[in-house]
Amino acid sequence: MEYLILFIFHILKTEVIEINAEIIKKLADTAISAREFSYSPYSNFKVGAALLCDDDSIYTGCNIENAAFSPTNCAERTAFFKAVSEGKASFKAIAVAHTYPCGVCLQVMTEFCEPESFYVVIVEIDGNCKIHTLSELLPKAFR
Repeated sequence: MEYLILFIFHILKTEVIEINAEIIKKLADTAISAREFSYSPYSNFKVGAALLCDDDSIYTGCNIENAAFSPTNCAERTAFFKAVSEGKASFKAIAVAHTYPCGVCLQVMTEFCEPESFYVVIVEIDGNCKIHTLSELLPKAFR
């Protein structure tokens, strides 16, 4: 996989948040690895996520399907719920392989993150990464 050297600086109030190429690569690789644990017998569409906390710890998630569909949990929410259930409350970024988050996941992210300073890294099948702020993906979030 090739990774471009990316430095993202975002100024929110007087805080500067830096996500560099090394962190992006680690998150992307971790999200791809998390796909291995996906339980997706109905769609056969495996999704993995890697959530970066403010203390630089990483929580993984995968999609977990259910025959009744509505109990299905996306990879992004799995990662958030694992982190929050273990006492984490501040987050920098999430990497998702190989799709964009659904609206429900974006709303969950909004519950725990500042939309202007939280980054969503989309890991494409070819290994390239697209980086967005949460506010770019969900500009009219319910808050």
